[in-house]
Amino acid sequence: MTECPLLIEFVPETQVYREPDFVPKLPIVQNGPPGTFVVFADRRKVPLPTDQIVFAEDTGGRARVGFGGMSFGGVERGQLVFHRVREIWPEDRLSPERGRRMTLEPHMVSVVFVDGREVWPLGSSPLKS
Repeated sequence: MTECPLLIEFVPETQVYREPDFVPKLPIVQNGPPGTFVVFADRRKVPLPTDQIVFAEDTGGRARVGFGGMSFGGVERGQLVFHRVREIWPEDRLSPERGRRMTLEPHMVSVVFVDGREVWPLGSSPLKS
């Protein structure tokens, strides 16, 4: 298991999907890296901030995604809230449209770990392998 500041373990029957790299033929403004999504059993896709991902796997039947420059903000209005706290890519590789906040519905997530400690749902178990 890789160490990362924020690790989100999604519910069973989820997969990580990353759009293929695309090299434009015309000199256009780049919109950042290809998109990364968690795909659920019903084929619904939820986008993730690709430029913050430092680890992603979906072995064992569930997606696990680690983020390098994001923090867990808790639960607000019934949603899990995560904040961008620092950039991990150079500015020229980032989308000017990038969000500063990510929200997820609690039913999408099994566990949130911060620095290896379970922080949601409330608990204090060490990082599961």
